[in-house]
Amino acid sequence: MRVVCKCGHKGRIASREEVTTEFVKLYCQCLDAKCGHTWVSNLTFSHTLSPSSQTFERMLIDRFRELPRAKQRELFEQLGSQAVA
Repeated sequence: MRVVCKCGHKGRIASREEVTTEFVKLYCQCLDAKCGHTWVSNLTFSHTLSPSSQTFERMLIDRFRELPRAKQRELFEQLGSQAVA
């Protein structure tokens, strides 16, 4: 991905902060030493052009594995209590 400074020169993404899985803050800086501009750009998911070929179950399992262990346990407990009711 390319970023361009307001001065027209190329910039670089120095770091990123993932706010959500669909919204990321990009911390950028101009590569022109005379400029030195730093800025934040936002990268966000807009919409799907073609749906994933992965099954819903596979995507669900992948997202589940990304969660912290404590959150995984909490979800399992919630599912267990739902099955009993």
